[in-house]
Amino acid sequence: MLSTLFSNPLIFVLSVISLLLAISIHEFSHAYVADILGDPTPRLQDRLKLNPFVHIDPTGILFLLFFGFGWGKPVEFDPYNLKNPRKDAALISIAGPTSNFILAILLSILLKLSIFLQLNILTIIGYYLFVPMIQLNLILGVFNLLPIHPLDGFKIVGGILPEEKAHEWYSLQKYGWIFLILLIVPFGSSSMLDGLIRPIINFLSTLLIPGNL
Repeated sequence: MLSTLFSNPLIFVLSVISLLLAISIHEFSHAYVADILGDPTPRLQDRLKLNPFVHIDPTGILFLLFFGFGWGKPVEFDPYNLKNPRKDAALISIAGPTSNFILAILLSILLKLSIFLQLNILTIIGYYLFVPMIQLNLILGVFNLLPIHPLDGFKIVGGILPEEKAHEWYSLQKYGWIFLILLIVPFGSSSMLDGLIRPIINFLSTLLIPGNL
């Protein structure tokens, strides 16, 4: 993404706007579901809003700019406030990626409708704004579903597993950052992470982004 700053500043600015919106919706969804499930922690920490500045994690933003994937400021929740801590934690975790996929689908529908109805102005706007938003939401959604702590996928798996297996699963939490770094570090021209999630993102992009754009 950062490479477009000098080659196409307009695309870079629109991509940054798209990034902030995608992260805000992702983290807000975590906070909203936690609040619904009975934990007031996100509300007390002022996370129940779409203001990007309460959801930005500087490191996560830098990773998105330089490497094409990243994260927002994690939403904290207290499992002791939840009726079913393990399963509710999984619901809170899956809310973020789900919101990104829903937004990507809605934007895709708008974009395809504008093409079908020959709304040229909306199609042009869609090319410059909707397309990067779709791509960034897909990146955030897929990346955060990886079953590695501290990503959302780790708690999702923990909520699905039987209780005895879940305890073994959570014992891997302390190694999460090691696994993540090993995936992120490039070997040659790309990293293992890129090879893992890029085909999925490309496949979803072909479904959601019209081929004639």
